Amino acid sequence: MRRRHAIFFILLLGLVSLFADMTYEGARSITGPYLALLGASAGVVGIVAGAGELIGYTLRFVFGYLADRTRRYWAFTIVGYALNLMAVPLLAFANSWEVAAALIVLERTGKAIRTPARDTLLSHATEQTGRGWGFGLHEAMDQIGALVGPLVVAGILARMGNYRLAFAALVVPALLAMLAIFIARLLYPAPETMRVSRQGGSSSRRLLPRTFWLYLVASIFIAAGYADFPLLAFHFERTDLMPATWIPLMYAVAMATDAVTALVFGRLYDRLGLRVLSLSITLSLFFAPLAFLGNMAVAFVGIVLWGIGLGAQESIMRAAVADLVPVEQRGTAYGLFNAAYGFAWFVGSAIIGLLYESTLWLAIAFSVLVQIAAIMTLQLIRPTGAAT
Repeated sequence: MRRRHAIFFILLLGLVSLFADMTYEGARSITGPYLALLGASAGVVGIVAGAGELIGYTLRFVFGYLADRTRRYWAFTIVGYALNLMAVPLLAFANSWEVAAALIVLERTGKAIRTPARDTLLSHATEQTGRGWGFGLHEAMDQIGALVGPLVVAGILARMGNYRLAFAALVVPALLAMLAIFIARLLYPAPETMRVSRQGGSSSRRLLPRTFWLYLVASIFIAAGYADFPLLAFHFERTDLMPATWIPLMYAVAMATDAVTALVFGRLYDRLGLRVLSLSITLSLFFAPLAFLGNMAVAFVGIVLWGIGLGAQESIMRAAVADLVPVEQRGTAYGLFNAAYGFAWFVGSAIIGLLYESTLWLAIAFSVLVQIAAIMTLQLIRPTGAAT
């Protein structure tokens, strides 16, 4: 019975993420041209996008720590989702790029507030279902929303040609996400009761385990070596590797691969542990040479491998945090993990982009070597068993 409740709880939070991703991923697909329409320069668009991500990831450590200290995980989750989602339809009423930029940063801040607390709540339920499978199921539902949202926005723009209407329409999935989160809160006010082991919550431990710090270093290497999709899309368009209309389809393929991989590798993680993460990195090692050096068919394989790596990262890596860290420190650990991962992705993508402009081979070498460093670091981790 407890396992059934755990699965239903994961599905409820997965539904929240599905509608939430429809909302803000749909918005992110058009915020660039919308800011330009409001008078922002290309430099401003880049700064707003980068600053939003950097602020959002950095604040996750702060709010993860606060969630652990107050134990009010539901409060942080609900408030974070409310800010994260309601900022999106308000973009329809922005009368200047400055207002729109503030709303974009507010949306990222909301995500920073809710992510560590939500992942802590999920970690209780995944103890019943298997960490990897539970987080993999959640990630798969998340990616369905990330795929559908931009398609809905594209449809509205194709039919109406109105950016404000597209943003306003996203209030529908935003409200559905909030309804789902309130239902989850009502039905499961204390998800920690789903854990097999109930102890925890009053430990005097102050330092996170050594295995977590090693894992964090490996995660930083993984993120730093992973090129962001906009750079891949830039390469495809710059080299005329494929028609411009095919590039969004390549992204859709990556998102679909991400969703399937999250489920498959999540299940494998429950059986084989962190070795599966090393396997996924070994596969994704080859995305850079294939995507940057191959013809269209080879680049397609590279994008599939990129999606495999992303799906494994979004599911296995969150599951592993729960296995390496005691329950009373998970909010802090998730916040620190997300902040370090996001910052490393930001810096790594910038380095790969700069190297790309200089020498393509250097960009590829950096991506591959940093991910190899991640595999080597993972070999140093000796988990002592799931943390409770």
